[in-house]
Amino acid sequence: MSLKDAKVSLSKISKSLEKTQDSREDLIKNTRQIITLCSESIISIHRNDTKNAAAKIQSAKKLLEKFRKEIDQSLYRYLIPSEQEFVEASSFLAIIQHKPVPTFESLKVKEESYVLGLLDCVGELRRNIYDRIRTGNLEEAKKTFDLMEDLYLELYPFASFDKVVKEARRKLDVDRILVEETRTALTEEIRRQELIDTIKKIKK
Repeated sequence: MSLKDAKVSLSKISKSLEKTQDSREDLIKNTRQIITLCSESIISIHRNDTKNAAAKIQSAKKLLEKFRKEIDQSLYRYLIPSEQEFVEASSFLAIIQHKPVPTFESLKVKEESYVLGLLDCVGELRRNIYDRIRTGNLEEAKKTFDLMEDLYLELYPFASFDKVVKEARRKLDVDRILVEETRTALTEEIRRQELIDTIKKIKK
């Protein structure tokens, strides 16, 4: 009995895995730039600088296209986090600009990335609604909330795919709380504004 052949095999496997590990680490390191660009674009959207936001999203898109061409398909799962951020930023911008939310085909992302990105978008919509409430733009706040709630309801069935789309159920639980909290805040503000209007009429 001898381990000679097994040792040769293990040596080959070790080199192969080492190469894969190096490629994985390089990919994760490089895709951080995509995540940063998408995060910055979302900040720009909240600051009403949609032009800058669109430019950053476009830069992120080009980087994603570059990595998709270069990487081995076995490493594609490591692109999911950056695709997810890309979907979130792209969808949020579309909603704020009163455009249709893009499809996963048009964004050229994996199904998992698309679902997770839209789940994250719910949180950004909440922040936007609070901004509109603070500035007294209740009509836009109500419209955005209706869309936020519709998006949540469309995503809710994906809780059953939690084993395939990791973290879907957890994100849905968070989104449910965000929707309810936002509904409460918006309702209270609408009632407050109605009370103010009533008092003004009485004073007249």
